[in-house]
Amino acid sequence: MENNVKQRMEELIEILNRANYEYYVLAKTTLTDQEFDKYLRELENLEKEYPEFARKDSPTQHVGGEVIDKFKKVRHSIPMLSLPDVFSIEEIEEFNSRIVKEGVTPTYVCEEKIDGLSVSLHYEQGVLVYAATRGDGIVGEDITHNVKTIKSIPLKLFEPIDIEVRGEIYMPKKVLEELNKKRALNNQPLLQNVRNAAAGSIRQLDSKIAAERKLNTWIYHLPNPEDYGIKTHEEALKFMQKLGFRTNNSANRVVTGIKEIEKYIEEASERRSSLPYEIDGIVIKVNSLESQKKLGMTSKYPKWAVAYKFPAQEVLTKLNDIVFTVGRTGRITPNAVLDPVLLMGSTVKRATLHNEDYVVMKDLKIGDVVSLRKAGDVIPEVVEAKKERRNGTEIPFKMISNCPICGSVLEKKKDQVDHYCMNVHCSARKVESLIHFCSRKAMNIDGLGDEIMEDFYNLGFVKVIPDIYHLSEHKKDLIELEGYGNKSVDNLIEAINNSKQNSLERLLFGLGIEGIGDKTALLLAKLFKNIDAMMSCSFEEFKNIRDIGPTLAQNLYDYFHEENNITLINTLKELGLNMNYLGATEKYNADITGKRFVLTGTLSFMDRDTLSGIIESFGGKTSSSVSKNTDVVIVGDKPGSKYDKAQELGIEIWDEDKIKNIVSQIL
Repeated sequence: MENNVKQRMEELIEILNRANYEYYVLAKTTLTDQEFDKYLRELENLEKEYPEFARKDSPTQHVGGEVIDKFKKVRHSIPMLSLPDVFSIEEIEEFNSRIVKEGVTPTYVCEEKIDGLSVSLHYEQGVLVYAATRGDGIVGEDITHNVKTIKSIPLKLFEPIDIEVRGEIYMPKKVLEELNKKRALNNQPLLQNVRNAAAGSIRQLDSKIAAERKLNTWIYHLPNPEDYGIKTHEEALKFMQKLGFRTNNSANRVVTGIKEIEKYIEEASERRSSLPYEIDGIVIKVNSLESQKKLGMTSKYPKWAVAYKFPAQEVLTKLNDIVFTVGRTGRITPNAVLDPVLLMGSTVKRATLHNEDYVVMKDLKIGDVVSLRKAGDVIPEVVEAKKERRNGTEIPFKMISNCPICGSVLEKKKDQVDHYCMNVHCSARKVESLIHFCSRKAMNIDGLGDEIMEDFYNLGFVKVIPDIYHLSEHKKDLIELEGYGNKSVDNLIEAINNSKQNSLERLLFGLGIEGIGDKTALLLAKLFKNIDAMMSCSFEEFKNIRDIGPTLAQNLYDYFHEENNITLINTLKELGLNMNYLGATEKYNADITGKRFVLTGTLSFMDRDTLSGIIESFGGKTSSSVSKNTDVVIVGDKPGSKYDKAQELGIEIWDEDKIKNIVSQIL
């Protein structure tokens, strides 16, 4: 185990040091920011857990980068430290808690995190004498000849003082766009992004080339503010602006507490695309310089500041394996097993690959570096393999021919893309059916989630659906299980008993009839009112129902005329499960009735499933995708692409306050 850990740490050090060299020395990007952050975090965690294996040349021990030989070396009198990255509000809360524990009651300055190249500017008697890059944090590169070409950097200050200031050199978006147009006409390779473009420009030996690149700066740090009688970071920013430096004071904000930080992040996220420069996050600094001094530094980071990085829209990770799962209908699904990666605020380890055709179409191989995004801002989706990153060790995909659980030969239905395990006694199919029956949109039995149901199945407590309603007979055995007790078992039994009173549509959905989703189940429950009416329905009668085609009609007819299913329904009746539709007659509301709604983002006053149910009870319809037939898009916190599409199509948009007001009036 320890040998494996040590080997992994050495691999990570090699990967990160190589990436630093290629980025800082060769001005070439081989890892994305997201990949670099992921590997760095993994290494940091391993070094904390196994400090005996930590190496002095680890990239966690110094600010990444080396000085290239073609520029004069400059030693920083005060080290140019980087900032620790955070990726969620929860991590910002942890940062705040650490500060409060040190006896500090903080206010913060929030700033846009500019995507560019760090610079240190030195003035004597108000005149620029030299400029340097960050380098490795201790020694940088003298780039004075190029910095003098940047018009926003003053060659002479408004006051004749000695001072060092620090900031970011960047290339505006529009400049990069124009530059790449010219390069394309000259058959030159295009510059990848504004950061690489800025770094490449500032490292030119010929200052004329740098001048043509129209670089710009934001100045954001004064290393020794106490020498000028300054007491807060906010004052330092205003002081530097007064001297003639370009500071982003209109975007900076002094805030108190997590809620105000979160609000600033939300606003910055919204304006990000419209800014003339790139930002990749938000910098949060303790405002009081006395508090900064009290909190101090580590060897690499100040303890009084963090950099929040925006969630990546699309990230890269490694496809380690493709494994197969069996669904409740026997459908076989290939799944990507991935290096854990942070995507839009959540860690993704797996993603569905749907079916054999999907994998073949995307030409995915085990060992590939793949790009990943969230479809509809929710479901992880493998976009493509980065074929240029292949090294010949990748393993081609091969579809299995036997069920991974029971070994039965798989079948592929005519005119369909999916493979199926046809063994109705396959344990995987049975467990998935039980999980589905208890799920939130079905019988909604709290306490019978995926892992617990799998345990109960393996322990023999639940093999078929009726066994769920006999779990109370095993109360003594359940209490003795690890993690259980009287209270948790009583709560589970109560939830099971409560589920007996569910309306018919939940039971219909829970039975797992092929092709019948929760909305179709509701339609059928409203129409037939009770399950006996459905069991006596003919194929033709099913087929004539609006929104029920011949395939669903056949599935329904077959299900209700299969002997085992009839036995199951009768058994559930005997156990006291409700078999009738309990929903009220649809009510009318002018804002809702007859309209088609799409919900996106997080609602604070009500979950989306509950709100969808209310809308449908008043004769509205809900859909998962925005189209020209959509009437209203309801937008919660952090909406995704559905919001953008609604704006593009000119669809009416309701915010949370509006729908909350409507709901409060009708309930």
